[in-house]
Amino acid sequence: MTSYRTLLLDLDDTLYPSTCGLWQAIGDRILAFMTERLGIPADKADALRAEYLHSYGTTLNGLRIHFQVDPYEYLTFVHEIPIDDFLQPDPKLRAMLANLTQKRVVFTNSSHYHAERVILRLGIENEIDQLIDIIALDFTNKPEPEAYRKALSLAGEQNPTACIIVEDRVVNLIPAKSLGMTTVLVSDDQRHPQIDFYINRISELTSVVPSLNDGPPSSEVG
Repeated sequence: MTSYRTLLLDLDDTLYPSTCGLWQAIGDRILAFMTERLGIPADKADALRAEYLHSYGTTLNGLRIHFQVDPYEYLTFVHEIPIDDFLQPDPKLRAMLANLTQKRVVFTNSSHYHAERVILRLGIENEIDQLIDIIALDFTNKPEPEAYRKALSLAGEQNPTACIIVEDRVVNLIPAKSLGMTTVLVSDDQRHPQIDFYINRISELTSVVPSLNDGPPSSEVG
């Protein structure tokens, strides 16, 4: 049975249910940025956003490449969302995280500002040890392999096999798996042969991956 030293947690649609509507609200803000700030026709913006997400992993990097947008302006605009309208404190998630001995790291393509607001609203700020956002990654985003290597370095984890990563998108888990991490997908219906574990909600993590309760391995690199 494998033990782990580092837990990498995605943020949006992973730490909270995808049905809450928050990610949809962010998507609406992204489209508003594209139409209002960049003048992209409304009937083309949605398809262009999907194209950039597929090609670059985030809309932001597509817009940086093709429209030279200021990433800080973009992140401020798209994350200006009334978080409290969508999320509630999650005592079950807090209790699950509190019982873990691994280093608990939020690893997100979003901004520190947005991630901090989500974490505070969920009531898990005392259960997160580190936050690695798109700015800390120098705008290298998942699923680019370099984003995972940077995240491991920032987290102080030298051995990918001592790391478990939780995500809501298969495409963001495959590079992690290639590096040797254990992968957990939060999804009701997605399946992929390279994924190690599946959960419907983040609070199920320790029941599906019981070795998380074993404590971390030694600090020696395998």
